[in-house]
Amino acid sequence: MDRAPLYRALADENRRRIIMLLLRHNCCVSALARALDISESAVSQHLRLLRQAGLLTGERRGRFMHYAIDGEKLRALARDIEALADIRPEAEGACAESVRRLCHGGAGTIRLPMAPLPEKRR
Repeated sequence: MDRAPLYRALADENRRRIIMLLLRHNCCVSALARALDISESAVSQHLRLLRQAGLLTGERRGRFMHYAIDGEKLRALARDIEALADIRPEAEGACAESVRRLCHGGAGTIRLPMAPLPEKRR
């Protein structure tokens, strides 16, 4: 499963603040905007990204949509991050045999072409 949309969703401070608020209370766009002191349109854009990442659920109450965080999706992401943190190097201080050929200018060195930097506009 591609977790990149989840990582992108968590990369923004306002989206993390929205998540913290929604973990405590289901809220509509207006309430989130007031609590965060940002515009409703900005909140809507953040919610769109959180929805695309699969982190939000919504329930219509009258004219308003109230949002909540999908806790299981957030826990699954936390487990993935924890698994990453548990990975240990094969050998301390040296390249593992499986990648040694890629290090130190060996025959298997990967050379990435460098794109020229764009010129500064004045």
